Amino acid sequence: MTARKAHSTARPYAVGVVLAAGLGTRVGADGNKAYLPLAGRSMVTWSLTAVTQVAQIARTVLVYRRGEFDLASNTVATELPGAAVELVEGGESRHASEFNVLRYLADDIDSGAVDVVLIHDAARPLAGHSMFVTALSLAREFGGAIPALAIPDVVRERPTGIEASAGGLVRVQTPQAFRAQPLLRAYRAADADRFEGTDTSSCIEKYTDEQVRTFPGGAGNLKVTYSEDVAVAAKLLSRSGTR
Repeated sequence: MTARKAHSTARPYAVGVVLAAGLGTRVGADGNKAYLPLAGRSMVTWSLTAVTQVAQIARTVLVYRRGEFDLASNTVATELPGAAVELVEGGESRHASEFNVLRYLADDIDSGAVDVVLIHDAARPLAGHSMFVTALSLAREFGGAIPALAIPDVVRERPTGIEASAGGLVRVQTPQAFRAQPLLRAYRAADADRFEGTDTSSCIEKYTDEQVRTFPGGAGNLKVTYSEDVAVAAKLLSRSGTR
């Protein structure tokens, strides 16, 4: 974990977090899929760039996998020269990685300097700028915000065969944003209870009264999960041009 950088501002500010501490088993990568090359840059660099270009975000933190500090720092230095990106070591799970970064930010959250924490997956390099702005705005107003896409048809297996029906389900995406102090309280409570949420909002909903609002996700906000996703994401990024 790197030393915390000093940050002074007269107003509370948001921190953007990019999670890159996972593996690439389903995508077929030998190592961490976050560093796969896409349209001339590492996938994680596209996601970091999206966060650093949001004016409302004052600090950017990259959560790297244990043992990959040099890889993370060298990637940032080479592909985002001059960008102020703080590095925090991740944990064994998504929940553990999020708690690590919240503990890293704890002094600034407790003091009220940081009012919102935005969390984004390195594996979503195509998230549009407006999604970050909307997530931050809703989190400040209500407590939390997550983008979601409706799943129009749900297929269920019945004794009589396969049945398709409208299920009202949604597919959750990132970036997601939450008020910082309730988020930190929730993760501290979860740690005391040895509870590990499936995602960030599950922890918030279990331990706080914050309202987590959904807003429309983006059909093009692809998550790179399987090998075929790599080619699709690379083509889309090449078409859009560099940010």
